[in-house]
Amino acid sequence: MKFKKNTAIEPDINLIPFIDVLLVVLIFLMVSTTWTKFNEMSVSLPSASAQVPQDSAATWVVSVSSQGLYAVNGSKLEGRTLQDLNNELSGMRKSEASLLIKADASASHQSVVNVLEAARLNGVSKIAFATQNTPQASKP
Repeated sequence: MKFKKNTAIEPDINLIPFIDVLLVVLIFLMVSTTWTKFNEMSVSLPSASAQVPQDSAATWVVSVSSQGLYAVNGSKLEGRTLQDLNNELSGMRKSEASLLIKADASASHQSVVNVLEAARLNGVSKIAFATQNTPQASKP
């Protein structure tokens, strides 16, 4: 009896097409990806003195509460819209007056932007933000 010899057939793996496909995918990813570089900015923050401006009569004060309510020179506004602020600031003498914004630390960003937009619509270019002094650590 003659038996067949089982010869193991060695698998032949061709890596060249696999490498070609990987290179095409790599090139596609490199071309389609947007490369952004995040830069850090070196910012020197301004310092302010606690002196009161000389022409305080020409300064309008807009207060913004944490709930988004507005007060112009101490009188509360009924509305919260840009149009309400615009109507209230329309009495400013634009060439001489300056605007001081006193916003609560937890006031929404949109509330403060509404004040800035109302000032822009009324032609006011002198705008300042009120801050409070933070206690500094004792220096040796």
